[in-house]
Amino acid sequence: MSDTCRAPMDAPSSRTPLTIAALVAAVVLGFGIGAAAFSAFDDGGTTVVRRVVVTGGQPAAATATSLRDVYDRVSKGVVEIRATTKDAFGGTSTAAQGSGFLVDRRGDVVTNQHVVSGADTFSVSLWNGSEYAARLVGTDPSTDLAVLKIDAPRSELRPLALGDSGAIAVGDTVLALGSPFGLEGTLTSGIVSALHREMTAPNDYTIVNTIQTDAAINHGNSGGPLLDTRGRVVGVNAQIESESGGSEGVGFAIPSDTVRSIVRQLVATGKAQHAYLGIGMAPVSQGVAVTRVQPGSPASRVGLRAATGTELVGSREVPTGGDVVLALGGVEVHSPAALQSAVDAHRPGDTVTVTIVRKGSRKTLRVELGVRP
Repeated sequence: MSDTCRAPMDAPSSRTPLTIAALVAAVVLGFGIGAAAFSAFDDGGTTVVRRVVVTGGQPAAATATSLRDVYDRVSKGVVEIRATTKDAFGGTSTAAQGSGFLVDRRGDVVTNQHVVSGADTFSVSLWNGSEYAARLVGTDPSTDLAVLKIDAPRSELRPLALGDSGAIAVGDTVLALGSPFGLEGTLTSGIVSALHREMTAPNDYTIVNTIQTDAAINHGNSGGPLLDTRGRVVGVNAQIESESGGSEGVGFAIPSDTVRSIVRQLVATGKAQHAYLGIGMAPVSQGVAVTRVQPGSPASRVGLRAATGTELVGSREVPTGGDVVLALGGVEVHSPAALQSAVDAHRPGDTVTVTIVRKGSRKTLRVELGVRP
């Protein structure tokens, strides 16, 4: 089985990390621009080191006692998830095994989209061994998040609090809690080893501002929480970078600030909408070069122009002949990830200004953002 992550249109990414749900059968996902096959037993992949910005946060020195205290407080909010599929003869087989956590006392459970994708039925096991059938509330392949719901007594539901992922810093202690290889209630610890990484989502778009950690996460940790030393969820564990297929100290989590926004939409409507500009991008010294304009997109409607050629600058090919985006909505952008974040900060239907350089002249356009396909 293999894991192929192609570059998304709005924010290209060359990283090919592994999803960490323990898939028994490969699940092939075909969304939007392309398809991706996700497997738990892949190998290969290299990390492209990108610009890392460290802001805010306080280093957290954690003792064995404090980690034990955190575990005692939060472990009852973490669940194990099993997703099954039905075959043509009416039988069932396990499609994926992963982790998740409760976010409220209504029984809403957060996990990864790739844990539940392609499955027909779901079960959730709680801290006390109780197992409940779950229904799928909604998924968002653009951020690899999903919400399940169980009908369990409130006395068994111990929701976890979402923290502020924007406040963490490189060097902060973090904890991963979940069910690697089906071993429920497993706690590992490490630090935030980098910030503002990029992950490729199941539908090939880029998830920006993800958290890199050396806390050991493995197949089955998918969807489980990454916690700070106060027991607050600062991320959802989603992928690993590995040549062996196991944990090598490079894991990635979807930041809680993204989780909060997406889960709110999924619980309310069953789906999440993302603002959409509709361009391909590449970094240049001035800002972000437009490499492609999607037909019928907001970018196409306001006349953004894609590069027509390239030139060699040092050892790198740089797009030429098209527009270069300097700012969106008044926010300066110096990388594709920054432009993606600026778009994500808005809602579909918002009208924003886009500042560009075209043939040496600075221009400002107004564009109404669409809904990401």
